[in-house]
Amino acid sequence: MQGAKLYVGNLSYSVTGEQLRELFSAHGTVESAKVIEGKGFGFVEMGSQAEAEAARKALDGSNFNGRPLKVNEARTDRGRDSRPRHDYRR
Repeated sequence: MQGAKLYVGNLSYSVTGEQLRELFSAHGTVESAKVIEGKGFGFVEMGSQAEAEAARKALDGSNFNGRPLKVNEARTDRGRDSRPRHDYRR
């Protein structure tokens, strides 16, 4: 892993950022925890890369509020601008 930010998927829509923070705090310092409302996923930023890796290993696939979590390193948007663009206004 290269970063301390994690993607957390397959969340119940009722999960709050505070619940996510509490869950991940058992694995280190949580710098931020945000749930994307109505989407079923969120992001957690841990205090260090090592803490993020420990949290990912411990929580990926674990049951939280009746659903198996999917925890991965968060991807950046850096590659997004490199996609070919099509101009359909010809």
